[in-house]
Amino acid sequence: GTSLYVGDLHKDVNEANLFDLFKHIGPIISIRVCRDLATRMSLGYAYVNFQNPVDAQRAIETHNFEALKDKQIRIMWSQRDPSVRKSGVGNVFIKGLEKSVDTKVLYDTFSSYGNILSCKVVTDDQGNSKGYGFVHYDGEEPAKKAIEALDGTDLRGSTVFVGPFIKRSQRQSGLLTRFTNVYIKEIKSMDAQELKEKMQEYGEVTSSFTKVEPTLEKCFGFVNFASHEQAVKAIDAVHGQEVEGLTRPGSKTYMQRAMRRAERDMELRRRFLAEKAKRQFPP
Repeated sequence: GTSLYVGDLHKDVNEANLFDLFKHIGPIISIRVCRDLATRMSLGYAYVNFQNPVDAQRAIETHNFEALKDKQIRIMWSQRDPSVRKSGVGNVFIKGLEKSVDTKVLYDTFSSYGNILSCKVVTDDQGNSKGYGFVHYDGEEPAKKAIEALDGTDLRGSTVFVGPFIKRSQRQSGLLTRFTNVYIKEIKSMDAQELKEKMQEYGEVTSSFTKVEPTLEKCFGFVNFASHEQAVKAIDAVHGQEVEGLTRPGSKTYMQRAMRRAERDMELRRRFLAEKAKRQFPP
């Protein structure tokens, strides 16, 4: 490739400034600072097209993370194909970064594991690190190597988490599909230890909790299993059943994935709207 993306630009950087920076590298075909159509203010990034791929590579090696108008710029290969970015392949998420770790330090730390397409420490409006960032490699293999080598290691006095980047939509659906914590009610009065002993039939229990409501003569609890599969096995065996020594007399046990309050509120709202729609538009 011969086209470079130059990002994190100071708002006053223009094409002439970029030409002055890169002209010693080799012949340049075009430079374009991207601007807001209405205000013509810089959007903080530009595209620089060299005549020769070797010059574009040298521009990255020579000027990446250099200060231009007192702001560190970020250069990477122009990735015009959005499918490469959106696929998430080779994308790594890093959190727990010490405040002094900037994009250059992140790049230097991760570059030995493979070819980096893009790299960024996320900052606030004042340019202060938010303590997390992203590194996008050109393939899955270097990403795996970096994760294996760097996850849980010390970077400038702070232990960092390094893992595959997961899109928010996938994280949310993942919460729904992979769980270990279950909520149980309609059970007879018992303490956490007794509930744990009864649940160990279905898998390894890492923690348990019960609460008795004396006025209602009801008991409910939470059980956390060592794996998702064990939690599912327990639900399949217990939910909707009368289990001897567990279920409250005259009831059937309720057992499902434990939801956070926000999730429960969303679920209740979804049901309410569904019922409302049913009443408004009966079949």
